[in-house]
Amino acid sequence: MTRRPFPLRGAVIHPSRVMGSKLLHHSRSQPAKGGIIATRTNSKGSAPGAHLRALAEAKGRLIPLLQETQAEHGYIPRELIPGIARETGVAEAEIFGVITFYSQFRLKPMGKYVVRVCAGTACHVSGGHTILEVIEDELGVKVGDTTEDGLFTLFTVACIGCCSLAPVIMINEETHGKLTAASVRKLFKNIRRNEQVAQQA
Repeated sequence: MTRRPFPLRGAVIHPSRVMGSKLLHHSRSQPAKGGIIATRTNSKGSAPGAHLRALAEAKGRLIPLLQETQAEHGYIPRELIPGIARETGVAEAEIFGVITFYSQFRLKPMGKYVVRVCAGTACHVSGGHTILEVIEDELGVKVGDTTEDGLFTLFTVACIGCCSLAPVIMINEETHGKLTAASVRKLFKNIRRNEQVAQQA
């Protein structure tokens, strides 16, 4: 059998000759520099496709795992995120991005009393915005925050469904309607007073 002449110095080897060589076949089992293993990809790009499928599966596991974590703790403790990253293969920074993007997830514990202020049309025209400002002033927090004593967490919702009682808020499962600035302040002062009595008992 006639041997092919060795290429002259400076000659260019066409990639198609390398692709069919034993060198690439051997590289499948030998890690390249940096720990990456060379793999052969077909014209359709099957290897990148497999990578994308694996990434999609990892992200598909992420949301349910975050939901389970929050259901157990009431929020997602930051110290558990490295474990979630190892379990799903999703980077910690990306997990934080998902948590902050979706309003259902929280990185802080909820207050004992979850306050939901209706922002629907009926409540808005009945002074709902003023009620929200009064609550923020009374509690010393903005929407989405929890008071330092851990008693109250404040949210707004699109509609509570009690338009005839506008303006309306909910505190946990109790609905309070036909509110005024004075009645709102009295409501929260009574809750705080009852909490103090309970602690002293």
